[in-house]
Amino acid sequence: MTRHALLAATLSLLAGCYHTTIETGRAPSPQQIDVPWAHSFLYGLVPPEVVDAEEECSSGVARVETQLSFLNKLSGVLTLGLYSPMHVTVTCASGEEQQDASLPVVRTEREVAAALRSGEPFLLPLD
Repeated sequence: MTRHALLAATLSLLAGCYHTTIETGRAPSPQQIDVPWAHSFLYGLVPPEVVDAEEECSSGVARVETQLSFLNKLSGVLTLGLYSPMHVTVTCASGEEQQDASLPVVRTEREVAAALRSGEPFLLPLD
């Protein structure tokens, strides 16, 4: 029994890590805000504090990435989900228009649902 429990725990730790990227359509700059331990609780039901990028990103935000690193996930497992940190990276915009228009733009709820099901990246206009 112990051998199976150890195998199950190992497989859950090695399973694919959570990773989400949100692209705003603006051209990215090299400037980033990196928060490797954004404190979240109860399996993410109590989310981490909002990353205030307004002061550091004067031209706006180009990309926001959230993910669970191996150590973030390990912390969640060891605390039985009571503490479940995540890694947040905000990439500032350069102030220039994005030249790559290869991502589809979705506008309606139906288009958003279809894009989410496909798992492919897409642009969601902010206006």
